[in-house]
Amino acid sequence: MQTQPLTKPDRAQSLDQDIRRVRQQLDALKNHLMNEPAADVLNEFDAATEDMLADVFGSSSPLLDTYEYAEVGEAAGLLNLTDEAPEGTESQSQRETIRQRHRVLESAIADLESRRAALAKETKKRKASGPRVSDFMASKVRSISLDATLREAGQSLKKWKIGSLLVQSGDEYIGSISETELTSEVVASGTDATTTTVKTCMREPLVTIETSDPIVEAVRLMKEKGTRHLAVTESGRIVGVVSVSDVIRYYSGVV
Repeated sequence: MQTQPLTKPDRAQSLDQDIRRVRQQLDALKNHLMNEPAADVLNEFDAATEDMLADVFGSSSPLLDTYEYAEVGEAAGLLNLTDEAPEGTESQSQRETIRQRHRVLESAIADLESRRAALAKETKKRKASGPRVSDFMASKVRSISLDATLREAGQSLKKWKIGSLLVQSGDEYIGSISETELTSEVVASGTDATTTTVKTCMREPLVTIETSDPIVEAVRLMKEKGTRHLAVTESGRIVGVVSVSDVIRYYSGVV
C-alpha cells in the first residue's frame, strides 16, 4: 500500500522538528570544540549525528557524505602524526575537524530553513488564490483488482460507503469503476455480476488532478470528462480521490 503523504501543516511541523534536532547537535558540537573530548566521546557523537542526518535528509544525502569526510579528515590527520610532531598537533587537528563538522551542520540547518521558508511562501500563495484540491480530497485510496467481479466491486462500494473505486493492476492504478458504471452494466444491460470482471467495464485511463490545483479546476475537469470522481496526484503519484460531493461540500461552505 502507498504511504499517505504529509499535509502542509504536518510538513511544516516536521521541518521545524528537524531544525531543532540539528541545532541541538550543533550546540553539543560547540561544547566539544571548547572541551576537546576523548576519542570515544566524539565517536559516539558522530554515530548519533550520522543517524540523525540520514533520518532527516536520507541515507544518500551529500550532507551525510560530507560529514563523514570530516571524520576521515580527522583520522587522516592523526595517521600523519609522528613521534617528532610538535606538541599540541593532535589537539589542533581534532579542533579543525570539529570545525569542519560544525560547518556541515550549519549547512544542514540552512537547507532545512530554506525548505521551511519555501513551504511558508507556498502556503501563503495558496491561501491567497483560494482552496486547493488537497483541502477537500479524501486521502484514503480505495481500490479493487481488475480481475475482481462486478459483484465484489459493488460490495466494496457498499462496505466503504463510497461512489467509486480505483482499479489496480499489481502496484499500478490503471482505471476506475463507479456506481454509474455498475448500474449501467448490471442493471441496464443485464450483465451477470457474479462472473463479469471489473476490467470489462472500468473507465480508463484515470482522470487525474494535482493536489495543488484550485478546487474550481476540479469542477471544470469533472464537467469536461463527464465524471463525478477524480484521482488526485502529487508529483505524479496518486495520493487521494476528490468527488463531486467534496466539491459540493466546498460550495456549501461546510468545511
